[in-house]
Amino acid sequence: MKTFLFIAITFGSIVLALAVIGATIFLGIRIMRGGISRKDQAFLSEETRMIQDIYQGMNRMEQRIEALETILLDREKKE
Repeated sequence: MKTFLFIAITFGSIVLALAVIGATIFLGIRIMRGGISRKDQAFLSEETRMIQDIYQGMNRMEQRIEALETILLDREKKE
C-alpha cells in the first residue's frame, strides 16, 4: 500500500511539474509575441472608445448641470 502511494505521489508530482513548465513556456512565448491577439486588440480598442465616449458624455452633463445650477441661483437672487 505504501509503495502504491509513493508511486502515485511521484507520478502526480512529475505530471504537475510538466504542466507548470509547459504553462510557463506557453505564457513566455505568448508574451514575446505581443500577448494579445488581433481580435482581442479590436475588442479592447472598441471598449476603450466606448469608455471615452461615456467619459466625455459625463463631462458634458456636468457642464450642463453647472449651467442649470447657475440659472437657478440667479433666479433665487432676483426673487
